[in-house]
Amino acid sequence: MFLSLVHIPNTVRYVIAMTGASGAIYGIKLLQELKGEKYLVVSETAKRIIPEETPYSYEDVCGMADHVLEDSDLFACIASGSFRYDAMIVVPCSESNVAKFACGIADTLISRSVSVCLKEGRRLVLVVRETPKSAIMLENELKLARLGVCILDANPGFYPNPATVDDLVGIVVGRCMDQIGAEHSLYKRWERSGLPNAIIERTSKPSPMNILSRNICLEGIPPLSLRRS
Repeated sequence: MFLSLVHIPNTVRYVIAMTGASGAIYGIKLLQELKGEKYLVVSETAKRIIPEETPYSYEDVCGMADHVLEDSDLFACIASGSFRYDAMIVVPCSESNVAKFACGIADTLISRSVSVCLKEGRRLVLVVRETPKSAIMLENELKLARLGVCILDANPGFYPNPATVDDLVGIVVGRCMDQIGAEHSLYKRWERSGLPNAIIERTSKPSPMNILSRNICLEGIPPLSLRRS
């Protein structure tokens, strides 16, 4: 008996797809952090990008998943709507693949699995890294968003005060995990109530220039009063 989209009580299944966009580290970090049964599909271009951008090999990444499927294998289990899993994450997701998904093209295992997610109403997250974006890219993303797809750009927030590249990666991956309901501790969540102290201080004084100058100096930029015209 199935409970929602979970195939076995207390066990979750995820499909993780890595496509040929820069940002392979996001997919690797997700594989490292995500708990549950993981099905991995890596496109041919992504296989070449992994060793170019990270200290990992394709074989290393495969070892982080429970099942590894070839993108050319349209007979694989995840190509069928009768195969149950909880969510699919395409990370990183190239805009070329976004275009295929938006047009309903299903000629690879990754694009076929996305098509299955759409028709079965399953949770689908696309971690898109491309920037800037053309009108065509934006229209494709909008079309998918209207179908219930989560378009999650690889844009980290800075309120957790990241100190390393791994911190930045963790913020993006953590936000991705939030979208599929997976627990994590990859970044400190925003929990402040009321106005930040800087805003209260600024609004409570008639002349905020001193505060503004102080904040700018902290960033290594001279205050306006010290700049030459």
